[in-house]
Amino acid sequence: MLLSTYSDYSVRVLMHAALRYPKRVTVDEVASTYAISRNHLVKIVHDLGKKGYLQTRQGVGGGFTLAMPAKEIGLGEVVRSAEKRESVIECTDKAGCMCRLLPACRLKVALDEAATAFFQVLDSYTIADLVRQPNRLRALLGMQELQ
Repeated sequence: MLLSTYSDYSVRVLMHAALRYPKRVTVDEVASTYAISRNHLVKIVHDLGKKGYLQTRQGVGGGFTLAMPAKEIGLGEVVRSAEKRESVIECTDKAGCMCRLLPACRLKVALDEAATAFFQVLDSYTIADLVRQPNRLRALLGMQELQ
């Protein structure tokens, strides 16, 4: 299953916040670290704040931090909330017409079963699991050590 860029960036933002916790992180810092669009990140950070994953503050001294411990943020939950759908394939064309193979085809069943297994694996991880080697990750990302 190919994750959307939105899911990828959502997880990166949460990992970055976990690596910096309890310090506040800025969108510019994340954009610079990963060389990704600031404008795209603003929307993602806003959405992650609305979903309760981040605590955000605007203005001077603004930024964001995790709104809960990283061990309480499930990877599967984050990806589900970022993806538009869990199904791998839709059995309709662009005009909304059903596929003519639908009555006998088992492809959607097989792919939906695979997607369920995929999310079950993601459900066994948290953001904390992804940042278990914080010093090594910070070094790889060029982050300064926390004081």
